[in-house]
Amino acid sequence: MGIEVKVPALGESITEATLGQWLKKPGDAVAVDEPVASLETDKVSIEVPSPVAGRFGEALVAEGDTVNVGAVIATIGEDAGARAQAGGQAAAPAAESAAPAAAAPQQQRDLTDDQAAALRLSPAVRRAVQESGVDPAALTGSGKDGRLTKEDVLAAATAKAPSAPAEAGAQTGQATPAQPSASSAERKEERVKMTRLRQTIATRLKEAQNTAALLTTFNDVDMTEVIAARTRYKDLFEKKHGIRLGFMGFFVKAVALAARDVPAVNARIEGDEIVYHDYLDVSVAVSAPKGLVVPVIRSADRMSFAEIEQAIAGYGKKAKDGALTAEDMKGGTFTISNGGVFGSLLSTPIINPPQSAVLGMHRIEERPVVRDGQIVARPMMYLALSYDHRLVDGREAVTFLVRIKEAIEDPTRLLIDL
Repeated sequence: MGIEVKVPALGESITEATLGQWLKKPGDAVAVDEPVASLETDKVSIEVPSPVAGRFGEALVAEGDTVNVGAVIATIGEDAGARAQAGGQAAAPAAESAAPAAAAPQQQRDLTDDQAAALRLSPAVRRAVQESGVDPAALTGSGKDGRLTKEDVLAAATAKAPSAPAEAGAQTGQATPAQPSASSAERKEERVKMTRLRQTIATRLKEAQNTAALLTTFNDVDMTEVIAARTRYKDLFEKKHGIRLGFMGFFVKAVALAARDVPAVNARIEGDEIVYHDYLDVSVAVSAPKGLVVPVIRSADRMSFAEIEQAIAGYGKKAKDGALTAEDMKGGTFTISNGGVFGSLLSTPIINPPQSAVLGMHRIEERPVVRDGQIVARPMMYLALSYDHRLVDGREAVTFLVRIKEAIEDPTRLLIDL
């Protein structure tokens, strides 16, 4: 039967996952600890490693199925691939002698195990490649780690299809009649099952709206001094710490300073009690391939600029690689969301329960403002603080934003704790 491949531990309180994609197909060579499947949990994507070296035997569950921790999802054998390969080689001469002309196109579409492994094609993608005849090596994958998805192959096949009639006409020397254009009345729908992560995001956001008394207050901040500080010290900072000096370090520091004056924004409601924290664990919203995730910078109020920037850069890379763990996103007492990186001018962010507040950053743009009676252009950013009005009063919310504004417009305050 082979060696069993089981669903690994997925993290605290996580008991099940969805099988997102098979990374191997029956007969493929597998090394020890090489991923054979990817799982999607409520928070992260996790790869399932092979416990032994050998040949992938049998997939016991289908993509999209729900599996529990410890469940057997596949087998690894020693000779399954060898038998499959031997059978294929024996059948090849007969097929070639029977219809050599018809076999040539099929040979162009079929991939060897080594080719598929090099391109990291899943069974579904490999089947789509064989059916469509596209060259997978010429495509750019949109999946995790740049892997090809079935949609990538189908899109390439669709783009390729219109040229086929013209090519056929050119080969025969006959004129090819013009193809009628698609009617503007033709409309299509596509149904795609929500990933487990997207379902969890939807549930939690709706939970926040249903349970918290949400309110948002706004302010704007002049980014002149922060931009000047970054320009002045960015090269020295990167040379010393090996990381770029970004804006987030300034805002995390400003939030830590403001939270000392307004501790309610860094608290939570638990039953009929308010729980205050003497530490600041900042959840930083990061865009991942399958949705927004919020890894946590722990004890951010005690970290230096360099430590904050290094933590953010590390989480950003892990999110892009799909390597974030449940532990990375556990906890958090306050959230910062930077929609400005996508060009957002203004928004009303939703809190991340059980937290009581979230700070929304937006894009920086030059706007006319009055300084000393003169209209001047300054790099301005809108800030938004959404908060649970059950816990945070309007006066506290406004005070919190003003403290952040003061610290950003005069970064010296961050150094002298003012």
